[in-house]
Amino acid sequence: MAMAAFRREGRRFGPLVSSPRPINAIRSTLAPAEGQVGLGVRSISTQIVRNRMKSVKNIQKITKAMKMVAASKLRAIQVRAENSRGLWQPFTALLGDTPSVTVKKNVIVTISSDKGLCGGINSTSVKISRALFKINSGPDTECKYVVLGEKAKAQLVRDSKSHIELTMTELQKNFLNYTQVSVIADDILKNVEYDALRIVFNKFQSVVSFLPTTATVLSPEVVERESEAGGKIGSLDAYEIEGGETKSEVLQNLAEFQFSCVMFNGVLENACSEQGARMSAMDSSSRNAGDMLDRLTLTYNRSFFHLSLFPSLSLSLSLSITHTQAKPHTQD
Repeated sequence: MAMAAFRREGRRFGPLVSSPRPINAIRSTLAPAEGQVGLGVRSISTQIVRNRMKSVKNIQKITKAMKMVAASKLRAIQVRAENSRGLWQPFTALLGDTPSVTVKKNVIVTISSDKGLCGGINSTSVKISRALFKINSGPDTECKYVVLGEKAKAQLVRDSKSHIELTMTELQKNFLNYTQVSVIADDILKNVEYDALRIVFNKFQSVVSFLPTTATVLSPEVVERESEAGGKIGSLDAYEIEGGETKSEVLQNLAEFQFSCVMFNGVLENACSEQGARMSAMDSSSRNAGDMLDRLTLTYNRSFFHLSLFPSLSLSLSLSITHTQAKPHTQD
């Protein structure tokens, strides 16, 4: 096939053999001048492709490292998140969880992360918080935000800055424990007036899935009112109260302890969902970088083949034609 190609090219450049400088003429015909590319020819610098391949490899290394870090953090938080679920379940059995209760003062506590690169986990919490705000807002009701995490704060400040009552960031800078979360819950209770606290977080299900969840904590007055009215909360008079505390004091302590337990579980569940989402996102990024690297390698090989084949082809063709021209002719 190569010899057939040479013969075809020889017939193509046959008229150039009689020129006084055949080699230069053939080279000028085969290779375009610098800065010019022949019509229909696509070329790319191999140096540009090599630089791009190097940057993609570096990005792939970073995403793989972030995936391993997220996997190690996930294993550490998952056990604690599952164990914390037993804290708020007795309160749900006693006081119930009534998201449809109608009160005048609603406070939406949105739990999010401080860092990104974890998919749409933070956007989901913000969307649910905005939906709850629209549902519970009205002429006779008041609704406020309490934001935990930098990502939810950055999104809610755009359109609801005047409704944000309190913001807290860098929750995961230190090791998450009940003492730290109880201090945060105490600050919220001291600085915010509420009839119902609606905690929005993402409940961890698996590495690739999480469930947006809303937990409702009612104030002691609302709990006592709903209990006496025989509404969604069962009668609390069936339980005996030991000690000298009154029923209002007991309900006050129960409401504060319930809020701290729900907050502790919500922060751990959201942190666990964050690491799982980041692990999945970094895995997808690593695969995309691998696919891009394969395409760049193919482009580089084609460019290298184009640049290495045609100069040798033109040189071989030039030498072949020169040899044919210099061959002596015999006359019969």
